[in-house]
Amino acid sequence: MPFDPNVLRRDFPILKKKFSASGKESDKQIPLVYLDNASATHKPRQVMDAVKNYYEESNSNVHRAIHKLGEKATYLYEESRKKIAGFINAESANEIIFTRGATESINLAASSWGRKFLVDGDEIILSEMEHHSNLIPWQQLSIELGVKLKFIPFLENGTLDLSKLESLFSDRTRLVAVTQMSNVFGTINNVKEIIRFSHSRNVSVFLDGAQSVSHIPVDVKDLDCDFLAASGHKMCGPTGIGFLYVKRKWLDQMPPYQFGGEMIGSVWLDRAEWAEIPYKFEAGTPNVAGAIGLGSAIDYLSKIGMKNIHEYEIKLTAYAREKLKEISDLKIFGNPPEQGGVLSFYLGKIHPHDVGQFLDNEGIAVRAGHHCAQPLMRKLAVPATVRASFYFYNTHEEIDKLVEGIIKVRKFFNHGI
Repeated sequence: MPFDPNVLRRDFPILKKKFSASGKESDKQIPLVYLDNASATHKPRQVMDAVKNYYEESNSNVHRAIHKLGEKATYLYEESRKKIAGFINAESANEIIFTRGATESINLAASSWGRKFLVDGDEIILSEMEHHSNLIPWQQLSIELGVKLKFIPFLENGTLDLSKLESLFSDRTRLVAVTQMSNVFGTINNVKEIIRFSHSRNVSVFLDGAQSVSHIPVDVKDLDCDFLAASGHKMCGPTGIGFLYVKRKWLDQMPPYQFGGEMIGSVWLDRAEWAEIPYKFEAGTPNVAGAIGLGSAIDYLSKIGMKNIHEYEIKLTAYAREKLKEISDLKIFGNPPEQGGVLSFYLGKIHPHDVGQFLDNEGIAVRAGHHCAQPLMRKLAVPATVRASFYFYNTHEEIDKLVEGIIKVRKFFNHGI
């Protein structure tokens, strides 16, 4: 079936939502234009039905019950793990750990792998464009263990300056942790080259895939990354669920991240033995409904095809860039050669929060702020930006409404000029 965003939109009930700028139902109703997909994507009816069906038909804890509900819940939960493994082409479903999202995935890796393999004087290479989630866990590890952090700089066009990469390495470099796709510039970083270079020096690589996994085809075997983190709510799945992919060779050596039920093999009063991987990393009752919903989201995305999604977003983003460039005083930050559906901009001297609030009154949802990338904003010398981020259910007509809304913003704050 040909790719048609207008057909796909029918699967998303929230995209039919209308509201008034004043909040009064009696006023003119404005259709929703949702352009904040880098923060969270909407959920198709199929995903919501999967979660609803779990609670209605098989609600139970997993792995420990021998009754029929428990067996069904366990089956659905583990099927979702297999779906994730297939989606990113992992070697085994056992390389997939369920987490609350990319943030917990990164914290798990920093806590478990970091404390196991890093010592005072070791070095980690990050980039200047990292989301706080892929900075602060390593930053805290640095403070705790005495690990040194180094940073790949980004250029004006929003790409990483890989000409500086080699100079950042030393015989104490142990890890490179970078985003595969920037949540500010939309840059799709050349992580395959970073991984190749790092592995040639026996250095492991952690990829923050929070933005990439939902927008481009990701193959962990082809990339050869050691770790990959992702969040379900950015890929049409529920909130509070995500995953961490870890190469088997590391999983076997990493200690548990949390302790309690579910992650144990045997327990005595004075000691314990851990469960096999990946269960030793999944303490307590997991988000079963979320995992099942994420599995349904993967089914949905796979049916559309990640290649189709990426190709459509390239066209949509290029159209948006050209239309926005026509607005005087509007500056788009970055112009990378490979870009996902993200555009960040500044409008004259109007604060991004004012732009975001005005657009909201027009029914247009964008993000205004530092996007959890304050070091990046400081380098750009701005307090924040307006970010419009797109997904496969967005349309060219919605881009036109965004442009119309920005023109209204400009006229309003410039007193009609």
